Amino acid sequence: MHSIEQAKESIGQVIIGQDEVIELLFTAILADGHVLLESVPGSGKTKLAKSFAKIMNGKFSRVQFTPDVLPSDVTGIQFFNPRTQEFELREGPVMTNVLLADEINRATPKTQSSLLEVMEEKQTTVDGETLHIAPPFFVMATQNPIEGNHGTFPLPEAQLDRFLFKINMGYPSLEEETNILNAYRLEEPLQELQTSLEKEEILRLRKKVKEVMLAEDTLQYLLDLVRFTRSHSDIDLGVSTRGALVFMRAVQARALLRERTYATPDDVKKLVPFVFEHRIVLSMEGAIRKTVEQVVAEIMEDVPVPVEAGDGS
Repeated sequence: MHSIEQAKESIGQVIIGQDEVIELLFTAILADGHVLLESVPGSGKTKLAKSFAKIMNGKFSRVQFTPDVLPSDVTGIQFFNPRTQEFELREGPVMTNVLLADEINRATPKTQSSLLEVMEEKQTTVDGETLHIAPPFFVMATQNPIEGNHGTFPLPEAQLDRFLFKINMGYPSLEEETNILNAYRLEEPLQELQTSLEKEEILRLRKKVKEVMLAEDTLQYLLDLVRFTRSHSDIDLGVSTRGALVFMRAVQARALLRERTYATPDDVKKLVPFVFEHRIVLSMEGAIRKTVEQVVAEIMEDVPVPVEAGDGS
C-alpha cells in the first residue's frame, strides 16, 4: 500500500487542502466506481482529474458538455475518409482511463445517457462495432451548484444512482488558499507530478478490495441504514439494491486504504453522506421542512451503530 500513500501525498501537493476529496476519489477508484463532483468553477476539478491520470500513467480525456454536444461526440463515430475511400473509426473521449465529464447537467438527456451507459457497461457501440474500454476506467463528472435549472438538464434518479459518490468541494480555508498561492507562485506542481501508482497496481488492489472481510454486525449496520431510507417518512425514494452493493464495495475499499483486512462500522458511517445524498428523493412535505443533508444526518442518528465501532483508524 506504500504506492497508494505516495500517490495520495503527491496529489496533495498539487491539490492543496482537499485531503478528504482525494481520499474519497482513491476509494472510488479501488471500488471501481465513478464520482460526481459539485463545486463552483475554478476550484481545481480539471487539475484534480489530470493529477489522477498522471499519477497512474494513464490517459486523460475531457468533455465540456453543452446542449449541442451529441452522443457521438462522447462515444465516437465512423466517418468516411475520401482519401482511402473507406469508413474509419474516430474514437470518442470515453476511450481513456480518466474522463472528466465537465458540467454534465448541461448536456441533453440523450447525451447524458450515452455516457452513463458507457460507465455501467465499460464498453460502447459505434455503428454496430463494440469497443471495450481497457481498465481502469474512472469518470469524474462535475456540475455547478449555482446555475439552478437555467439551461441545464438535471440528471434523473436512475442515472445519479450510477455514481458511487457525490462530493461537494467547498472553498479552501484562508490558510489553505495561502498555501495554494505560495505553491503556485513560482512553479506548476502538476508538471512535477510523477507516476507512483501503475494501472496494473490499481487492478491488483481492486481484487484485494473484494477480499476485505465484513463482520455480520458491520454488514447488518450497512443494510439497516439502506433499508431505513426506504421507510423514512420524509423520503419518497430510498437507496436501491445497486446502491447497497456499491456502498459495500466502497466500505471494503476504505478499509483497504487503511491497510486493514476487515471493515468496521466506522468505515460505513464515514461514507454514508457521499453514498446516500444523491440517491435519496425527499417527499414534497419533507422537502419543505428539511434538506437531504439533514435527513441523512437524522438517519445516521437514528440507526444504532454496533458497539464494536472501532476508532476509525
